[in-house]
Amino acid sequence: MRDIAVIIVAAGASSRMGEGVPKPYRRLRGKAVLRHSVELFMAHPAIAQVRVVINPQHRSHYDAAMAGLSMAQPVAGGATRQQSVLNGLQAVAGCTQVLIHDAARPMVDAALISRVIEGLKTHQAVIPAMAVTDTIKRVADGLVVETPDRAALMAVQTPQGFDYAAICAAHKAVVSDTLTDDAAVAEAAGIPVAIVQGSPQNVKLTTAQDWNAMQMPVTKVGMGTDVHALYEDAQRPLMMCGIEIDSPLALKAHSDGDVGLHAVTDALLGALGLGDIGQHFPPTDAKWKDKDSAHFIEHVVELMDKQGAQLVHLDITIICEQPKLSPHRGAMRARLAELLQVNLSVISVKATTTEGLGFTGRGEGIAAQAVATITV
Repeated sequence: MRDIAVIIVAAGASSRMGEGVPKPYRRLRGKAVLRHSVELFMAHPAIAQVRVVINPQHRSHYDAAMAGLSMAQPVAGGATRQQSVLNGLQAVAGCTQVLIHDAARPMVDAALISRVIEGLKTHQAVIPAMAVTDTIKRVADGLVVETPDRAALMAVQTPQGFDYAAICAAHKAVVSDTLTDDAAVAEAAGIPVAIVQGSPQNVKLTTAQDWNAMQMPVTKVGMGTDVHALYEDAQRPLMMCGIEIDSPLALKAHSDGDVGLHAVTDALLGALGLGDIGQHFPPTDAKWKDKDSAHFIEHVVELMDKQGAQLVHLDITIICEQPKLSPHRGAMRARLAELLQVNLSVISVKATTTEGLGFTGRGEGIAAQAVATITV
């Protein structure tokens, strides 16, 4: 059985990205750049261990970015990239094969990782690469010297995979500040390097322009459903989408029973990938007894802010025979827009019946469904 380790190199100065938080720790689509690749490698079934090589001066940034992950201690980087990689190689001593990845490539995917690992079955060194589509010019002193044949050129990516003993020996035998990746070290040591197909999404964050290009939002959709039974209670208000409905009926629930807000809460939690309303507000917890469900929405808005998520659209359907909700549609939309801190145009509220069928048709309860679309 192969023992495959991963070294993620995050020890650079990030000078070409400009001032501010170091590149591996800037938030990209809701999480630190570094965490994107760390989580992917940790989830891959063929990977036995993941070690990150960092600049020791960035330790506080690293700890914040990796919070909640069960990680081995980071490895201190060196004065050069090659020394940082060597430090990482020493930290994973005992493995048979190793993948070396740049933290600046947060959009690596599992299929690419698997292709590199498959290549290591027959080669000591394997790298992902993409064919060059642009015409390339070799330039000197501002003038074109040559137009190389692009058919023989490829753009190289990471992770790059190696036989562990072979790449360790190569790094010790070939020390140079001019070699820009580990494949170049292997080449200089006489190790044949094989190519597997790279990924167009596996781009490298180098400049501020790269960062801006990668900030394209990801769209996510969540769905929520809630049901509560109706009963007569003149003392308990019937709440729906955050407003009080004039009715002799009330909804049985631990909280205020607002099925509209409960469905919205579940839809947003689903889009965020953060479980359901019962996990965040257990019905067994006395502090939620008769609680205004607006508090649930406020909590989810805070969670959205933490992920940098924006609500694009919310569509709610309330299903009941009684009371009649259509006259309250405008007030419900306005309250939802207020709670979610969005423009009214983002909110859609509909009310319908089941034509006398089922528990809603018999007036025994009210159901609500919500679909939330967010970008992160």
